[in-house]
Amino acid sequence: MMNIGIDTMGGDFAPLEALRGVKKYLSQNEGNGIQLTLFGDEAAIKEIIAEEQIPEEQVTVVATTQIIGMHEHPTKALKEKTDSSIAVGFQYLAKGKTNAFVSAGNTGAMLVGTLFSIKTIEGILRPVISSIIPKKNGGTGLVLDVGLNADCKPEQLNQFATLGAVYAKHILEIPHPKVGLINVGEEEGKGNILTQGAYPLLKENRNIRFIGNIEGRDLFNDKADIMVCDGFTGNIILKLAESIYDISTAEALNNSYLNRFNFEIYGGTPVLGVEHPVVVGHGISKATAFSNMILVAEKMLQTDVLQKLKEAVQQS
Repeated sequence: MMNIGIDTMGGDFAPLEALRGVKKYLSQNEGNGIQLTLFGDEAAIKEIIAEEQIPEEQVTVVATTQIIGMHEHPTKALKEKTDSSIAVGFQYLAKGKTNAFVSAGNTGAMLVGTLFSIKTIEGILRPVISSIIPKKNGGTGLVLDVGLNADCKPEQLNQFATLGAVYAKHILEIPHPKVGLINVGEEEGKGNILTQGAYPLLKENRNIRFIGNIEGRDLFNDKADIMVCDGFTGNIILKLAESIYDISTAEALNNSYLNRFNFEIYGGTPVLGVEHPVVVGHGISKATAFSNMILVAEKMLQTDVLQKLKEAVQQS
């Protein structure tokens, strides 16, 4: 039986929205055999479980007494707050008591916890985080890295492409994902030292379908499904994409395409390159986002995508 751990104390609307997300997930996925382990303030969790009528037989509450705030120093907080919902959540994952871990809490603490609590897949140079990009043709793309590795080497971008292609195939269900290198021009010789060094590696990578350089104007069309860049560039793209939805909402624009920039639809982003599924959500996540974060973790477990990532890395 698969067991997914949930940090109920992470995020601006914790624990209520986290638990409403749990309720939504369970109501829409009855009989799938998934158990949820809820980390956080036991009294508050049980009160909300009763109020929201969440089925108790599918959840286990693990009491924790500390919370890592959104602006605390990640490493220091994890070291000092060993009974926080994030720290205990990682303890359970590392010991095999849960199979995946989901949180919308302190992003830095989640990333530090992942890197120091969970083993990196053998052969991985650096784990990476990605983000969904809505495509104008109705499909979805994947951009990575979006912030975990601000400074990268060409070999890392090449590996990001492999990880992204495997994830897109098995989780996004894109049969033959096209990989593009984000650059300042389409020609092979364009770019800085990083992109010039990465291009020939991507070109020789037999695990991916590399289509060459792509520019900023290609992010939302169907030229590439996987868009590879360093975390500095990717994070700027991610925040720009988030602002598109914020502006469309503020202007009351009811547009089917712009509405797909709502991050809650996609839940959170997985950390790729580690032994167990870890899904990191936005700090302002509400019930829909939490429900979809759990769905991402579930699909990663059901498709055994991490084993497929291992195999792809070993072949490269």
